[in-house]
Amino acid sequence: HAQCACLFTLPGDKEPVYQDCVTQCVRTNCTGARLRGFQSTQAPYMALTGWTCRDDCRYQCMWQTVGLYQAEGYSIPQFHGKWPFARFLCFEEPASALASLLNGLACLLMLLRYRSSVPRQSPMYYTITAFSLVSLNAWFWSTVFHTRDTYLTEKMDYFCASAVILYSIYLCCVRTLGLKRPGVSSMVGVLLILAFTSHVSYLTFVSFDYGYNMAANATIGIVNLLWWLCWCWQNRRTLPYWWKCGVVVVLLHGLALLELLDFPPLFWVLDAHAVWHLSTVPVHFLFYSFLIDDSLHLLNTEKTGVKLE
Repeated sequence: HAQCACLFTLPGDKEPVYQDCVTQCVRTNCTGARLRGFQSTQAPYMALTGWTCRDDCRYQCMWQTVGLYQAEGYSIPQFHGKWPFARFLCFEEPASALASLLNGLACLLMLLRYRSSVPRQSPMYYTITAFSLVSLNAWFWSTVFHTRDTYLTEKMDYFCASAVILYSIYLCCVRTLGLKRPGVSSMVGVLLILAFTSHVSYLTFVSFDYGYNMAANATIGIVNLLWWLCWCWQNRRTLPYWWKCGVVVVLLHGLALLELLDFPPLFWVLDAHAVWHLSTVPVHFLFYSFLIDDSLHLLNTEKTGVKLE
């Protein structure tokens, strides 16, 4: 027991018992006739999503190691930087994958409603449509990443999420400044493209630093929050729908704090990240309700020649 106690202080994937289990499993099951047998009996959806014999060994050994931790009374460890999740079909993190899919569907539904409710002549029509497409792309890659975590899907999930955050700043800039000063929003757009390029280049070629990525996204998010709230406050007496925008930005940034909870998944399925994604699904409906109201307002003021807010 003294030897176990010293080992159980390591992350799960660094435990000798886990590493030995994986080594032995790969040596026994992932070569020759055993490997061909594995491949011939593997479900097509598992093969299509890239699950290999080695991946299956790691999955089985993860649960063996978790069982040892629990038997010794130690807290649940993380493996390769993630909590252990019960796989469902080919879905590595079923709850987060489902939540990402629901966010994407909500975004698509509201984009279609926006396009059917707002004429193309509205000043914000194309900017909002582009923002929606950037968001849909991010939710697609989030769903793919939580279905199957690979080098490529992780990078696409992180980079596309950063693209949404930066485009949110651009959307805010166009709405608050760019309608009256198009040159300003164009300059900001160029700066944001340069910032995104630098961010992706650093994470790809220098260091994939999770702390830096989180700090960068949080900083941009806070700027976005304060910028929108200032605009809401300035227009609270002239725009009756201003509160929708205020509630959305506060909710989105408040709900992001759920990420800080970081607890082992309930029933091996539901962790803080999944709860965060699930909680943002209804926000899309209120956000697009604001965008529709605001776009129609801008169209009406442009037709009547009233000065844009």
